[in-house]
Amino acid sequence: MRIFHRPAMLAAVACLLLASCARQAPAPTVAADNPAWTSFANQYIEDTFKARPFLAVQNGRHEFDGQMPDLSAAGIAAEVKRLEAARAAAAAIDATGLSPAQRFEREYLLHVIGSDLFWWSKSGKPFRNPAFYAEQMDPEVYLSRQYAPLETRLKGYIGYARALPGIAANVRANLKTPLPRTFVEYGVNNFGGYVDFLKNDAPKVFASVADPAAQQELATVTADAVKAMGELREWFIAQRKSANDAFALGPELYATMLRDTEAVTMGIADIEAAGKADLDKNTAALAAACAEFAPGASVAECVAKVKGRKAKDGPVASARAELSTLKQFIADKGFVSIPGTEEAEVAYSPPYNAQNSAYINIPGPYEKGVTSVYNISPPDPKWTPAQRAAYVKGIAEVTNTSIHEVWPGHFLQFLHANRSKSMIGRLFVGYAYAEGWGHYSEQLMWDMGYGNGSAEMHIAQLLDALWRDCRLLSSIGMHTKGMTVAESDQLFRDKAFNDFGNARQQANRGTYDPAYLNYTLGKLMIVKLREDWVAKQLAAKPGADPKSLWREFHDRYLSYGGPPIPLVRADMLGGDNGSVL
Repeated sequence: MRIFHRPAMLAAVACLLLASCARQAPAPTVAADNPAWTSFANQYIEDTFKARPFLAVQNGRHEFDGQMPDLSAAGIAAEVKRLEAARAAAAAIDATGLSPAQRFEREYLLHVIGSDLFWWSKSGKPFRNPAFYAEQMDPEVYLSRQYAPLETRLKGYIGYARALPGIAANVRANLKTPLPRTFVEYGVNNFGGYVDFLKNDAPKVFASVADPAAQQELATVTADAVKAMGELREWFIAQRKSANDAFALGPELYATMLRDTEAVTMGIADIEAAGKADLDKNTAALAAACAEFAPGASVAECVAKVKGRKAKDGPVASARAELSTLKQFIADKGFVSIPGTEEAEVAYSPPYNAQNSAYINIPGPYEKGVTSVYNISPPDPKWTPAQRAAYVKGIAEVTNTSIHEVWPGHFLQFLHANRSKSMIGRLFVGYAYAEGWGHYSEQLMWDMGYGNGSAEMHIAQLLDALWRDCRLLSSIGMHTKGMTVAESDQLFRDKAFNDFGNARQQANRGTYDPAYLNYTLGKLMIVKLREDWVAKQLAAKPGADPKSLWREFHDRYLSYGGPPIPLVRADMLGGDNGSVL
């Protein structure tokens, strides 16, 4: 229902009666923020933190230190019930009584809840996928995030470690066997990685704490946690005998995943076609770049040459040396703002998380002055020397990874997200929004001239693009079309020129992380949004350089925090949002 203020109505009537009155519409009235919605959103955050205290800790709410969620079957059922009630309550709030920003935030929060309900309930993930538990167990916040003195962080870590035997018991009780082969190996490697890490690495972090009682308590909970993780590893090893290949979500559940988690309703076949087109485009560009970089060589030989040029001091030292150069390039070109003065550190990944080739741990929005850590994973020591050598990225590849993870990728993105006007936006950053931006950043830096036209740099950027194209095609293929893990492995080798270790790792990941299509899907949605938004601006500014508008586009895109990209698209284009791809 539209409400008119009486003075405005009288003025409009007068204009109609007087021929000399200019035909000018009154300025629209913008609704003020509704305190009821603000209260609801704040209460949802607090209720979520109480139900998932480790999430609160990771976001910087350290009054929850040492607490872990109830991941028993009963605890999972209780969380699903809470989410369903919250969704019903949010949907019942009349959007017409909210300000425009609150209406957007309401839609955002409804999608956040819908995404959680998909993973916690519809997908069956807690009862079929060990990644559900591993994703909620990373102790990095206590070990390397310097939000407080070691003595304080040790107390939180002790509470965390004390909870691990119970979580290990929940994993064994909840997972329905037989398990898919790749899920079993994920469990062996992930939970097995905790054994040595908890026993040998974590205690070293707290070795300088001069509190005998705390050290004794640490030793006790560590012994119990190591025992529990060791037994869990053995349990997964025992599942090898009955393991199968029944990992696929199936077309219907896969489409539900896209809709519920990313607000994408486009048909799976259309998304696959867009992925194939992107793969073909990048393949042709790679051939052209290789003709320049290695004339007369085959594309495979050219790629091998790029991959073979490795940093003498290793990828971590190489990444450390280049971060300042990347940041300065962004500042000089000015195509996106850099809020704040924070920097990121670089380190090798801990063993329990080495299945992720590179990633960055970024403090949450409640943290102040805490350093982010960009992790690069070493090769699996069980591989042959040749396989380990092949796994380590070349110099240009490390550069492209640093672009994705730090400047202007995730690190810069979260500098913006942590300053969003909406706390919902700061806390709940979606998969496609974040990984789409990280992947988009790689091409963005090339388009803006980083590397001064170096063919080697372009090849590294294209190889990572092909790698993400293969993720999209593998995800859709393995979960909706019967593609096998071996066929996915071969796709990564043939089309993305992955080595043994990366190809196997990526094919396996697609089975337990079907949403990893979001790297390419997110990137393509951002590119399409940029093109459509710039075209709309150029209609009012004919003759302007499209790239001169990119800073405004990037800053506005990043200001939302992390909602589903289709919601951002509708807001930035005024509702006439068109196709996402």
